[in-house]
Amino acid sequence: MVARMEKRTLGRTGRDIGVVGLGAWQLGADWGEVGEDEALGVLRAAVDGGVTFIDTADVYGDGRSERLVGQVLREYDGLTVATKMGRRVEQKPENYSPENFRAWNDRSRKNLGVDTIDLVQLHCPPTPVYSTDAVFDALDTMVDEGRIAAYGVSVETCAEALTAIARPNVASVQIILNALRLKPLDEVLPAAHAAGVGIIARVPLASGLLSGKYDENTVFGADDHRTYNRHGEAFDVGETFSGVDFGTGLEAVRRLLPWIPAGATMAQFALRWILDQPGVTVVIPGARNPAQVAGNLAAASLTPLTPDQLSAVQETYDELIRPQIHNRW
Repeated sequence: MVARMEKRTLGRTGRDIGVVGLGAWQLGADWGEVGEDEALGVLRAAVDGGVTFIDTADVYGDGRSERLVGQVLREYDGLTVATKMGRRVEQKPENYSPENFRAWNDRSRKNLGVDTIDLVQLHCPPTPVYSTDAVFDALDTMVDEGRIAAYGVSVETCAEALTAIARPNVASVQIILNALRLKPLDEVLPAAHAAGVGIIARVPLASGLLSGKYDENTVFGADDHRTYNRHGEAFDVGETFSGVDFGTGLEAVRRLLPWIPAGATMAQFALRWILDQPGVTVVIPGARNPAQVAGNLAAASLTPLTPDQLSAVQETYDELIRPQIHNRW
């Protein structure tokens, strides 16, 4: 029995999807080991709990995440699956070519077991790519050919998001948005709303910081990006703890704890905060087990936050986080 949750339209795709989706990065790599049975258990628990949107990428576990998602896609109807492409090569603008797009798309379609992918996103490409007409012409051609139903972008910066939103056929923008990363509220969300572009909020719990479960003594595994990418050694540091210094993030969470609704968790409060931002379509927390899935999904049922709760997030950000990262992304 599949549960029901609030749905919103995913931008120019025209598809209605549940407001809490599932991010499948952790089912591929970079978050410690997740066995195949565990990964499939997470995916099935998510869909059974009402998730209709799953986000993956060709680079997550070098295709492992896509293949696992593809297996579940064959078991359920009514799912919208988004994948991403572009991070399997050296990050040079010239590598974002029609020939590479087709090769990457062929591989993802095979991994997912579909002829047409619902949504393909450029995976945080070099900034010049967003201003290259030929790139978007090639994506338009792939839509015309039936390889993909729609395309979007995953961005690192607000400036990249605004450039993409101005493109007439960009269906969605995936961007880091959470209670420690408020900059997208200034311009990106209003611009997306005005243009009819969907917003997919990623890293919603700031790599777990906003779960409220960590302290100064928390240690992550050597194969976890929260160990090896704290200073951007492997990829953009904004993807790890949202670019916030770990100690500063812990202090921010402690300031927010008194504002959590009765009976809710810090993670649910953080997810509800995102869902309450005008212009957000879907939030895509990851999960490593069914219990985490259930906890994330419960955020969709929380009463919208009060003005005082929303102000507490803004004030905490302004005092602790804004000076550190607001000008970076």
